[in-house]
Amino acid sequence: MILYNVTVNIDHDVHDNWLRWMQEVHIPEVMQTGMFLEARISKILAEEEGGKSYAIQYLAKDMETYETYRDRFAPELQKAHTEKFAGKFVAFRTLLRVENSFYP
Repeated sequence: MILYNVTVNIDHDVHDNWLRWMQEVHIPEVMQTGMFLEARISKILAEEEGGKSYAIQYLAKDMETYETYRDRFAPELQKAHTEKFAGKFVAFRTLLRVENSFYP
């Protein structure tokens, strides 16, 4: 399994609009690509000047599936985010391979 993590710091003045848009539009559009098994958005519990930070995580079954998403879908989806919130966020992406999962 591949965990695609996008960490975003969003300015306070657009936070509420951004969070609503992420949950109602962007994340559902990413999931509609069929490339991910699940998604979650988590608030990073740290005080930061200039904004609030979130981790948005998507789980893909394998690297090939992630690469298909990256090549076919990500550019357009990222462009929409950048155009809507230009100058109001910083983001970085991390790719992780899930080695094991543990449940109670």
